[in-house]
Amino acid sequence: MNHNLMRLMRLNLTNLINYQSMKKIQSLLAVSLLTLMAILMFGSVWNDSAIMDELPHIPAGYSYLAKGDYRLNPEHPPLIKMIAAIPLLFLKINFPDASVHWTNDINGQWDFGREFLYRAGNDADLIIFWSRVPIILLTLFAGWFLFAYIRKRFSDSVALLTLGMYALSPTIIAHSRLVTTDLGALVGFLLGIFGFVEFLKNPNRKNIIIAGLCFGTATVLKFSLILLLPMYAIMFIAFIVAQEIRDFAFFMRVLGKCLGIACVAIALIWPIYQYTIWNYPPERQRSDTEFTLESFANGKRSLKEACATITYLARCPAELTIMASDTPLLRPLAQYMLGLLMVFQRSAGGNTAYFMGEVSNTGSRLYFPIAYSTKEATPILIMLALAFFLAIQRVLNAPSYSFSAIRIWIKNHFIEFSSLIMIAVYWAFSIKSPLNIGIRHIMPTLPFMYLLIAVQITRWFSENTFQEHTSLFRWTQELVKKKFLKYAKIAFIVFLFLLLIFKMLIVYPSYLSYYNIFGGGTDNGYLLITDSNYDWGQDLKRLRAFTKKNNINTIAVDYFGGGDLQYYFGDQAKPWWSARGPAKGWFAISATFLQGARGKTVSGFERKQEDEYSWLRKYEPVARAGKSIFIYKLPD
Repeated sequence: MNHNLMRLMRLNLTNLINYQSMKKIQSLLAVSLLTLMAILMFGSVWNDSAIMDELPHIPAGYSYLAKGDYRLNPEHPPLIKMIAAIPLLFLKINFPDASVHWTNDINGQWDFGREFLYRAGNDADLIIFWSRVPIILLTLFAGWFLFAYIRKRFSDSVALLTLGMYALSPTIIAHSRLVTTDLGALVGFLLGIFGFVEFLKNPNRKNIIIAGLCFGTATVLKFSLILLLPMYAIMFIAFIVAQEIRDFAFFMRVLGKCLGIACVAIALIWPIYQYTIWNYPPERQRSDTEFTLESFANGKRSLKEACATITYLARCPAELTIMASDTPLLRPLAQYMLGLLMVFQRSAGGNTAYFMGEVSNTGSRLYFPIAYSTKEATPILIMLALAFFLAIQRVLNAPSYSFSAIRIWIKNHFIEFSSLIMIAVYWAFSIKSPLNIGIRHIMPTLPFMYLLIAVQITRWFSENTFQEHTSLFRWTQELVKKKFLKYAKIAFIVFLFLLLIFKMLIVYPSYLSYYNIFGGGTDNGYLLITDSNYDWGQDLKRLRAFTKKNNINTIAVDYFGGGDLQYYFGDQAKPWWSARGPAKGWFAISATFLQGARGKTVSGFERKQEDEYSWLRKYEPVARAGKSIFIYKLPD
């Protein structure tokens, strides 16, 4: 008896050691993936010039953190910009607070941004680089959080597959190196969805606070995180139904705790916004708010008329925000509401963009499906197709399609269900919106898509097709077949990841311009979609390097981005545009402007003939700066 007990103990100890060893290997692989991601991000971004959105975001973040003043860039929450500005506190920064764009302009973010970076005697490249460092570190933290959470709720294999796609996604690598709010949206949805899932599973006081902090953090990272509210509503109802909770009192208690989450979120939002408006004069905040919301919902009304008359009810939030903007206790929330209303106003107005040969400001329902299918890495698309096929196969092979079966599936797979809800709601909103300005806007859905892919593929690994046989030969044959198929599946996925790593290495450093084979490849992707999908101004310093290498004394440039010709070129570069007529000698033009001038205008959108670069059509570029700036040698 003692001998058997000792043998069992040794066996358990061996299994424990093997388990811990496997855990260490999984963790080491995760760290290796994040290390590779960090190398690709830091290595590829150091020579990128400022992209368009960094021009207002960097000085705005510094002004919130160092000056306690929120007059710049109110249409985005402050937190991600403040995080980016932390290293700037340790640099010698000349803040041009005497500039008219700061003292007089209402949200003069673009002009002030150019003055802050390039005209005030600051080292623009140093500021831009150090502002990007916290964003990259936050990206790596988000990757580890994703891995750790999924590892806890699923398995090591699911966590590692999800992290692998996250760390090697060209879209995440491209847009998580830059000072924009896009990474903030991704982090916010991760915190918001997973925090609410944990609350629903165990709605105790601790999880109320955690879920509230997650939701509050999300709302000060990106205003699109307001979409968490309908997601929460669907998740809450589905959870109650899946658990077969018929106790109305319990239902009301959980609903009351959801209100507790909102209270915790507000308790977080208020002090963060209070800090950012500490030195923002109340009278200035009110006048800026009145001007910004002047045209919202058909224009100004009295507070009573707007909020008590159904005809003008859409104007009510704007009037309440104006009223609160100089009320001491309400000023932080008023500034938050101002940004939220600006987002609604911007989304309704659309954005002029080039898409598949056309230029429009009304948007297209095909924009995001086409952008995703052409900018996602091909190996990930293959895994997506495989996972979709496996999921459909499991649905078709399900023994029952009854309501009870669906309820049980939701109960047993609630994180997967929540991920599906997140993707469906966010994609539906994005597709419906006329604001088509880049795949970056659906980037928050990518980790959830990668999780669903990883779950299906991991189950595929473990599918048991082994059949018992009385014949020893057939039994051995089936065993070999089972082992072979399992390792063949694993080898196939490993091959896809090796191919993914290879693709990320060969496209380096042009991740922003990346297109897969379906989009014509990175060299030709600009023919499909431009703007932040291809050309956001990142290659201006590479154009400067080209002019130095080729001893070019003068070059005409039509540049789209957050860089500055005067700062990088001095008098060497001449600002140019189509209506100035044919340039002579060397000429460079950003892909966004080139395609915007050449694309066919849709009905209702007009473009002047002199803005169509007709004089450039007979010439071909002789080189490119990076991928996004085309260089011509024209007759003198």
